[in-house]
Amino acid sequence: MAAMSLDAVQSQRQRSAPAAGPMTQVMGRRFMVSAGHPLAAQAAASILSAGGNAIDAGVAAGLALGVVHPDMVSFAGVAPILVHLSATRETFEVTGVGPYPRQASADFYRTQCAGEIPPGLLRTVVPASPDAWCTALERWGTLSFAEVVAPALECAEQGFPLSVFSAYLIGRSADRYRRWPSSAALYLPGDAPPPPGHRFVQAELAGTIKLMVAAERKARGRGRAGAIRAARDAFYTGDVARRIVEFHAREGGLLTLEDLADFHVEVAAALRTSFHDYEVATCGFSCQGPVLLQMLDLLEGCDLAALGHNSPGALHLITEAMKLAFADREAYYGDPRHVKVPADGLFSKVYAERRRALIREDRAWPDLPPPGDPYGLAAVRNGAPTVPPSPERGHTGALDTAYVAVVDAEGNGFSATPSDPSVDSPVIPGVGCVVSPRGSQGWLAPGHPSEVAPGKRPRLTPAPAMAFRGGRLFMPFGTPGGDVQQQAMLQVFLNIAVFGMLPQQAVEAPRLATRSFPDSFWPHPSAPGVLEVERRIPPETRAALADLGHVVTEWPDWDWRAGAVCAVVVAPDGTLMAGADPRRGAHAIGW
Repeated sequence: MAAMSLDAVQSQRQRSAPAAGPMTQVMGRRFMVSAGHPLAAQAAASILSAGGNAIDAGVAAGLALGVVHPDMVSFAGVAPILVHLSATRETFEVTGVGPYPRQASADFYRTQCAGEIPPGLLRTVVPASPDAWCTALERWGTLSFAEVVAPALECAEQGFPLSVFSAYLIGRSADRYRRWPSSAALYLPGDAPPPPGHRFVQAELAGTIKLMVAAERKARGRGRAGAIRAARDAFYTGDVARRIVEFHAREGGLLTLEDLADFHVEVAAALRTSFHDYEVATCGFSCQGPVLLQMLDLLEGCDLAALGHNSPGALHLITEAMKLAFADREAYYGDPRHVKVPADGLFSKVYAERRRALIREDRAWPDLPPPGDPYGLAAVRNGAPTVPPSPERGHTGALDTAYVAVVDAEGNGFSATPSDPSVDSPVIPGVGCVVSPRGSQGWLAPGHPSEVAPGKRPRLTPAPAMAFRGGRLFMPFGTPGGDVQQQAMLQVFLNIAVFGMLPQQAVEAPRLATRSFPDSFWPHPSAPGVLEVERRIPPETRAALADLGHVVTEWPDWDWRAGAVCAVVVAPDGTLMAGADPRRGAHAIGW
């Protein structure tokens, strides 16, 4: 069966998308999960029904996404996580992204790779998600690794019906899979893309999971935490690690046993900012999460409600605030272990006020605005901008990512954005999946804060969030979508916090995205002034935006490139409500 066309997928999505309104709400009081794939949502719900907490369930869903969404998520990929503990009202981030190998450097790519970060093993960074899942489970969960990975193992070993969306994405990338025999063997059975409903079996990945489960079982005498660490170590220091490194050594990769064995995710307090009577938390500067916080700081001084939802004036202000935040992202964001990031200045309300003055109500910035000076709290930094010129017009449209949000009966919250597409690097024989090709988000421009360096983490696009109200968890939320992530999350949050929508209404409302900044994926192209707008935004609104100087391009009515936001809202009386985006077949389950 031939792969479905984009038009066919969009047509099906438009027909199947529910109408916005309260009748589409999924509600519950005991627990709620919203995830980027129905089987991942079911994995979390089964764990919650069996007595697990939000962290157990979130880890189960994240592990499952690495199996049932193999086009967008790797079992050995990235997984930034936020965890909220209701008993202590603490919110933690798990970094969830690994560094470049010790042998990688910007000079290596400039001199040995013709100034490129090429597809294949040379994009590999240390895989972070196995450690991230195990760390969250060990610290805040209650169950064993074997219990939470059981749904993922079942789907890998016995197979699952491939979704329409995944079948479409695999089909459109068939030539990219053919570059590597191990990838073609898994993703193109019979040298053809599998159709929707195909029973997709991942026997080698099931074998990897079984090695981790067996290591945990063997280490039961070390207690629950020690046994989970043994499962983790089976990946980073055992047979799985050796298979990864042997393939790299044979095929010209850079990853070594030392790179894997020395890796551990970081756990820290989440970053926060206030927005009226809300607080919003994200992961730190090893990802783009703080962009959302800067956007909210910029918009806090704007009366969006008076302008009206998705009015030309409101959309213009939102777009210009996004441009300002992305300008600072390019100038300052990088791995905090390698780059001094001026966080205090970037989150200063005074700084936001001065940057906000750069927004003109009657005219859009034609390109990316200049970065500010967070050190001196000035609207514009003196001197030439650090953002290098874009190599070409357009953007990559890179595949990436899924998402899961969970809230349990005690009010604990989990928000995670696991990722890593399977088209950028070969499947590792004997492991059964691609190992994190997130090195594609590095830079070779000298002096860029995300310039590639040995042991340095690339600046990650996946970035989950949580919102709070009155000191209590209000909403874990997130989305796939590369550079669109923070833009889509901003619009959904504003739909709820400013315009009073229920979560499903907020998720389904039409969206837009600016492309005026360098894309996070190599080779970092940009499209100055381009504003992509879903067609459900009325023609007169699009025309008004064009009159303001935006280069408006149309997305279909329901476009997967606009993200797939999932959210769980905790009402004041404890009722749980969810939003699950129909643009990519997300699903919510509550009880």
